[in-house]
Amino acid sequence: MTEQAFTVFNVVRTLILTGFSFLVAILLTPLWTKILLKFRLGKQIRAEGAPVFHEMHQKKEGTPTMGGVVIWVTVILVAFIFWLLSGTSDGFWSKFNFFSRGQTLLPLGAILISAFLGMADDLMGVFRVGSKGGGLSMFQRIILYSLVAIGGAWWFFFKLEFDSINIPFLGDVFVGWWYILIAIFVIVATSFSANETDGLDGLAGGVFLTMFAAYGGIAFVQQRMDLVVLIGVIIGALVAFLWFNIYPARFFMGDTGSMPLGVALGVIAMLTNTIFLLPLIGIIFVLESGSVIVQVLSKKIRKKKVFHSAPIHHHFEAKGWPETQVTMRFWMISAIGALLGLIVFLADSKIPPLWQAIF
Repeated sequence: MTEQAFTVFNVVRTLILTGFSFLVAILLTPLWTKILLKFRLGKQIRAEGAPVFHEMHQKKEGTPTMGGVVIWVTVILVAFIFWLLSGTSDGFWSKFNFFSRGQTLLPLGAILISAFLGMADDLMGVFRVGSKGGGLSMFQRIILYSLVAIGGAWWFFFKLEFDSINIPFLGDVFVGWWYILIAIFVIVATSFSANETDGLDGLAGGVFLTMFAAYGGIAFVQQRMDLVVLIGVIIGALVAFLWFNIYPARFFMGDTGSMPLGVALGVIAMLTNTIFLLPLIGIIFVLESGSVIVQVLSKKIRKKKVFHSAPIHHHFEAKGWPETQVTMRFWMISAIGALLGLIVFLADSKIPPLWQAIF
């Protein structure tokens, strides 16, 4: 198979599996929605510590949460189906199998573990169990997701032998053991930033779409085709989820969706060695987490708030912006950041022969 034929095949493979993932998620959604409604697994809106947020979102109390289950169950199910099929025929289905040790084992494992942690946290919140009746405390969550990140960092360093990071236009810089700490920070920061962003109908889902699309392009240029397919499968499931999550949301993503997707994004950034592009591609994550940090520090030091409410999307709500306006403007900012990140990557890359032929 020529290089061009190989690339065309992988584009077709990605599109087919993305479409298949979308169909699986669409079919799973009504079933999961019925389960959420039957067992009354609705979001609890607490007033303690966030009166502005409570006033704006009180009407949403009881809306089913844990809608993110649709996303990660679809991704794991599609990966399992085609891995299973790859060993049951004359080799045809093996061409669609995207389960590989070097590219997709780590993100799939991270998604699965983080999803169960997020689901446990969501269930504790629904039934008012745990820290202040709202699930795991921040300290407990940091510890648990740090353990996930430590596992991922260990795999990168000892199994995949990653020990350098790429700085755009400067090249790879050897960091040795520091790689483990960097990987832990990136994975934890991305997961918690994703969680901060999941606060308005459709907001996190739309932002994730643009970020994963950008990383799909990066992985494609790097010829990490199994990773490209995995990203396509995530996107297919995300589109199906977003169909039901846009305003007015039928259900919320919950920690069981935002945390594993955030962890997966951090892992993919490490796999593609593009962590310095992550703040640009994930510009909304930076704004959301940055606003929370600024708000907390200001209240501690100055005894005053900088924003009406944090994260920053609630600040704009409090200023009178309609929820849908905030969401769509943040989508636009995210798309611009993702595009700029992709441009920087391409400008810095040694473009393969196929891309030279195109351009």
